[in-house]
Amino acid sequence: MHTSIQESPILRKTKELCETILEQPNMRSIRQRVDAFMADAGTRGQYDGLISKGQALQQKQQAAMPLTGEEIADFEHHRDQLLSNPIARGYLDAQDELHEVQKSVHNYVSKTLELGRMPTEADLGDGSCGHGCGCH
Repeated sequence: MHTSIQESPILRKTKELCETILEQPNMRSIRQRVDAFMADAGTRGQYDGLISKGQALQQKQQAAMPLTGEEIADFEHHRDQLLSNPIARGYLDAQDELHEVQKSVHNYVSKTLELGRMPTEADLGDGSCGHGCGCH
C-alpha cells in the first residue's frame, strides 16, 4: 500500500520543521564549515587519503592479516595531521552536529509513530534501542 503525503498536513509540517532547522543560528555555522571543507581540495584529499588508509587497514583485519606497527603509526600520523587541520576539524565537528540534529528528529518521529502519541522525555531518555538490544 502506498501512502501519499503530497500536499498533506504532514508534508506542510515537515517543510516547516526543515525551515525551522535551517533558521537555527548554529546551522549557518555548520553550513559554512561544510562549505569551507568542500572548497579546500587539499583538505578533502587529506580526508579521502585517511579514509582510504582506514579502509585498507580494516580490510586487512577482516582478512585475518596482522597489522604492522608501521601501518598503525602511519594511519595515526595521518589522522593526527587531519585533526590538526582547522578546516577538517570544523568539517568533522559540523558533521557530528548535523548527525545529532538528525538523530533527535528521527528519535522523536520514530517514537511518535511507535507510541501513537507525542513521546515524553522518559520515552526518549532511556538510551536503549529496545528490549533485548544489548546496548545497555
